Amino acid sequence: MTTFRYDEAFVGLVALGVVVWLGFRLWRGLGEGWLPIGKGRLARDERPGAFRALFAFYVVAALLMAFIGLDLLVGLELGN
Repeated sequence: MTTFRYDEAFVGLVALGVVVWLGFRLWRGLGEGWLPIGKGRLARDERPGAFRALFAFYVVAALLMAFIGLDLLVGLELGN
């Protein structure tokens, strides 16, 4: 018998919220042609290779956060 862990559910929901935020940031970045990095911006026209690398970093971060959120909410137990 397992009990429902509210702290895991809260962290899972926060992680999925971060996924939504990252997705919005990627969508806007593709549309506007720039992504934020630190306090600055990285424009696609000025440095296309660096833009693609940063975009890939954002995608990997979103996928990892989605995995963490789903693992905590659904209890996939893939990390154990």
